[in-house]
Amino acid sequence: MAGITNKKALLALAIGGFGIGMTEFVIMGILPDVATALNITIPQAGHFISAYALGVVVGAPLLTSIGNKWAPHKMLLYLMVWFTVFNTLSAFADSYYLLLISRFLSGLPHGAFFGIGAVVAGKLAKEGKSAKAIATMFSGLTVANVIGVPLGTYVGHHFHWSISFMIVGVIGILTMLSIYFWMPEIEKTKTKGVKEEFKLFKNLDFLGLIVLTMVGTGGFFAWYSYIAPLITDVAGLNENIVSYAMIIAGLGMVVGNFVGAKLAEIFTPLKAVIISLVVMVSVLLLNSFIASSGYIVLLMTFIIGMVAFTVSTPIQMAVIKSAKGSEMLGSSANQSAFNMGNASGAYFAGLPIAYGLSYTSASIVGAIMACSGVILAVSIVWYRKQKASKQQLAFQN
Repeated sequence: MAGITNKKALLALAIGGFGIGMTEFVIMGILPDVATALNITIPQAGHFISAYALGVVVGAPLLTSIGNKWAPHKMLLYLMVWFTVFNTLSAFADSYYLLLISRFLSGLPHGAFFGIGAVVAGKLAKEGKSAKAIATMFSGLTVANVIGVPLGTYVGHHFHWSISFMIVGVIGILTMLSIYFWMPEIEKTKTKGVKEEFKLFKNLDFLGLIVLTMVGTGGFFAWYSYIAPLITDVAGLNENIVSYAMIIAGLGMVVGNFVGAKLAEIFTPLKAVIISLVVMVSVLLLNSFIASSGYIVLLMTFIIGMVAFTVSTPIQMAVIKSAKGSEMLGSSANQSAFNMGNASGAYFAGLPIAYGLSYTSASIVGAIMACSGVILAVSIVWYRKQKASKQQLAFQN
């Protein structure tokens, strides 16, 4: 399969990424509408976000390990069937508990789809172009933040929240058809068995990268989780600007996704991650000082969104390389780490705000998390050099 270029197959993965990105983030835009319709509080409605994230964390390694008995192209199709069914059922949920369960079940295939899809994208790419292929898949997720999420929010607010999930269901069907007709048959990778595969989690290099994903990307989510009050309360802009700011951030993510792929081609994936996180620390710190300057905050929104998503493809490639023999499990586990970064970033950034500090403190927390990611990435580089030196000495002796 190596060396094959299949643009339609990569497009199928991108369409799936679009659907996944839309269902993950559109709930944030329609949260008040869902709360009103189900007669619950907004904090209770926030549990639907957590339920989906929990589904991603649980489902990524679980479904990937179960799906090892099928060829990757078949597994991707089955995952999208699951995704489509439970997102469509979410549209018909008429109670808190029914929607909570359906959101959890909707999240299960998320990590496995991106994890397996990243490995498949690498196999579909020409030699030396795997970074660009993986970025093409992730482009669906970033474009969803520009088109899908604003559309779903508008429709959900002005008509009915359930229509947003129906749209996701339609995108799921389009993805299924695209995978069925466009994805070439890919031979099943020889696996070592579930028990052997899970020994991957004893690999210190791999575990370091997983923690790096969680901590480093958590820096972005620390800022992103509080972008609305930053714009209204700190910058003093009208609340109507927030929806446009989300689109601006999404445009930045689209650009950053492909910039990150280019960095991974120029440098090693891990060095590309270090460069991206260093820049992220800088822009988040800068944002904490100038966020009160009116429309400058919108420029920073684009820049931070762009810089943050330069990390996605390089860190995914680094994880896949580190998980030799268990690439799909490792790749999927990294998607769990992204979602844990989402949750931890929002939590830690909320602590200083809860104690009465300004919303700009979220940017500072984000910078601290990103800086921790830099330290961790440099430590992994050092660990690899030490390990290589010991192996060389053992070989010479």
